[in-house]
Formats: sequence, C-alpha cells, structure tokens
Amino acid sequence: MVTFSRREIYKLKKKIEMAGNHLCSVVYGSLPPETRTKQATMFNDEASDLNVLVASDAIGMGLNLNISRIIFSTLKKFDGICTRELTVPEIKQIAGRAGRYGSKFPVGEVTCLDAEDLPLLHSSLKSPSPIIERAGLFPTFDLLSVYSRLHGTDFLHPILERFLDKAKLSPDYFIADCEDMLKVAAIVDELPLALHDKYVFCQSPVDVRDDISTQGLTQANISTSIVYLYVFVELGNSFTKIFKMQFAENYAKKGTVRLKEIFTPGTLRVPTTHNQLQELESVHKVLELYVWLSYRFDDSFPDRELAASQKSICSMLIEEYLERSGWQQQGQRRVLRTPRKLRREYDALQLRGYFREIDARSK
Repeated sequence: MVTFSRREIYKLKKKIEMAGNHLCSVVYGSLPPETRTKQATMFNDEASDLNVLVASDAIGMGLNLNISRIIFSTLKKFDGICTRELTVPEIKQIAGRAGRYGSKFPVGEVTCLDAEDLPLLHSSLKSPSPIIERAGLFPTFDLLSVYSRLHGTDFLHPILERFLDKAKLSPDYFIADCEDMLKVAAIVDELPLALHDKYVFCQSPVDVRDDISTQGLTQANISTSIVYLYVFVELGNSFTKIFKMQFAENYAKKGTVRLKEIFTPGTLRVPTTHNQLQELESVHKVLELYVWLSYRFDDSFPDRELAASQKSICSMLIEEYLERSGWQQQGQRRVLRTPRKLRREYDALQLRGYFREIDARSK
C-alpha cells in the first residue's frame, strides 16, 4: 500500500490491522535508515507475521523488497510547495517495485484504491519514460574557493548566490538545486568559520524542513546555546525539552564539540503518539549528523562511538513503537517474533538495562 504522508501511512496500517487478517511493516523517508531496512527485512521474511507493507515513495529507492502487488491509495502528493499528481516517472518507479527480476515475484500487479485514479495509472504505465537530456552539476569547493578569492570574501551565501547567477553551462548540463545549501550557508555565515568548514557544514545531512535537525546543526550542549534540540526525558506523563545543542557554533568557538549521553536509564520512554514519534525521528537525525561530522572533523567531534550507540537506542525506541502499535484485539497484543530476534544485532549488554526498565514501567 502506497501513500504519501506519515499520518496516512499509520492510518492505513491501523485500518488494515484492525480487520484482523494482516500485520503491517511501514517504510517512509524520515524513518532512520536502519529502521527502514529492518522493516523491509521483516516484510521479506516468510516466517514473519508482517505480510503487508504500508509505505511512501521511499520504497522506490535503495530497498530490496519481495512485492507481488502495489496498491496506490492516491496518485497525488504534497511536494513541499503544493499537492500535485504524480508524474509518469514517479508512478512507474513505484509501480516497478512489484514483480522485480530475481525477486520472489518475477511478475507483479499494480492498481489503485480509488477507481477514478485508474485512467491516470494506465496511461502512465503505457507512456514511454522521458529521455534524460541534461545532467545536473553541483558547485564544488574548489570552484567556490576560486570565486571567493576573486570577490575578496569568505561569506559562503553571497559567493554561492553570485556563482549560481553567473554560471554558464553547455546545453547538456544544468546547476542542481542549491536551495537547501543556501539556507544552511546563511546560518553558518554568522559564525567565525573558514570557508572550507562552512562548505562541509553545508554538505552535511540536514533536513532544512526539520526544525530540530536544523537546530542540531547550529546548536550543542553549551551554556551559550540559543535554540533547543528537543530530546525526551520522562517527567510524569510528558516529555520535556531539555538539551541544548550547538554543533557548528561550538566548533567555531571552541574547536571541540562534545556530546552528552541523551538516553540514560530513568529517562527513556517509548513514543505513544505520532508527534512523539516524529520528534524522536528528528533526534535520530541530529545524532546521525554528529556521526557524519565526526568523520569530517575527526578531532573536533570526538564522541562518535557515543553518538552511534545513542543512535542505536533511538532506533530501538522507534522500533518498539512500531511493534507496540501493532494489531490489538480484546486487549491482547499480537506479539511479533522477528523484532525480538533483530534486537540481538544491537549491543545487548548496553540495551538490556534500558529495556528492562521500559518493560517494567509498561506493565
């Protein structure tokens, strides 16, 4: 089942599972990559109870899936600007996940929930795929460095803007979309960083549409913090925003960015709402950002192992949410075998204490 928002994915999942015949895996873009992979693995596993996958168009990229039938719940999606119909390449990319060569189902089927969408689906599948006539190019640091010297400035945002405005390419190429890079450049230009460091931060995996992830780029656990990264600490029945993070700012001021332990015994709680799940996904992005930066600034981001272990715990909390949100009937939760087996991939010694505490509180 394919739909295009987190809320619709969980709405469809609940509707399918309440019918009592199927359990669902879920896959969408903002899930941590390791969680997406595990959800796909459980869906592919014949021994698993999960035989339906409810997903966004994220299934069209980087996952090996045994799918016999694709069902579109809609052929419209919000692209960040407006709600529009899917293009022919988008429809064919998603539909092509059913019946792939070398998979369990070499021949697949595709249809829509709404009969009114079938004409667009049929015409799209019969249409030839558009020919790619041009390739996108992205400005490299070497090019921007030359441009910086020519204009006598190390402010990245104006350099990038001028470069994009003046660049001339042959008809076979175009400048790739740099809107996100411009947004990050405007942030890091306020910090006393070298041009190369600014460029690296602009290349970092930050979702500029995610407030928490973006704040993680510019904030770290220092008293001079301005904006907050939302991390969960149990306080009664609510989650409190407590951690301040300044990655780029602290790197600029002190040259070293330390990461404090976020998830500790006594502070953990599995999400119970979609909003809490969404915030936890954002926390995972910030931890992933720290790990990414640690490979570019090895000495300045020394807590890579801590970030990686915290990221694993974050993923596990998300997976616990997905398992606990499974089908329920007459007060009995249907227990999934595979997630428990997959837990062994994590550091069991590190996680055992955390999840004993969670399980004890949930009883």
